[in-house]
Amino acid sequence: MAFLFWLLTFTSLSIFVLLLTFLLLLTVSLFAGKSIGDPNYAPVKGTVFHQLFYFNRLFDHQTETARSLRTFRLLGPGMSVHHTTDTKNVEHVLKGRFEDYSNGKYNQEIVRDLFGDGIFAVDGEKWKKQRKLASYEFSTRVLRDFSSSAFRTNAAKLVRLVSGFSEKDQVFDMQVGL
Repeated sequence: MAFLFWLLTFTSLSIFVLLLTFLLLLTVSLFAGKSIGDPNYAPVKGTVFHQLFYFNRLFDHQTETARSLRTFRLLGPGMSVHHTTDTKNVEHVLKGRFEDYSNGKYNQEIVRDLFGDGIFAVDGEKWKKQRKLASYEFSTRVLRDFSSSAFRTNAAKLVRLVSGFSEKDQVFDMQVGL
């Protein structure tokens, strides 16, 4: 009986030590080398595990955080995820210094099956080429013509719908009707 007691005690302690070691390594990997107090980096507003804590209201929590800090970081094992709502930062990343911010091989491999070698999955010269091709589709004239056409089509549908209810002297819910 004493042997069984020592065996269970040893096993329990071993599992406890392994779990403690895992948690220690996870904590170290979260915070090591992340420039937490450095004013040259965006402030840290938690870890990616906070997203699990706020899972039921994640979007509300992220919105509240973005209102209090326009740019912040969430730390993860071996990475730091930046979030920004500051238009200057968005312009800097997408327009001013795009070459300094890459998707990275990891992200490219994840989205390649879905997007191929399109604008959302490439960096560098391939991205510049894709952006130049896409810019023609997003010119003011093309967007204006498309918007006008889409508005006319949807306005005509709305007029027919409202007209039909009006002729029958019926009330309707626009949210449902459209």
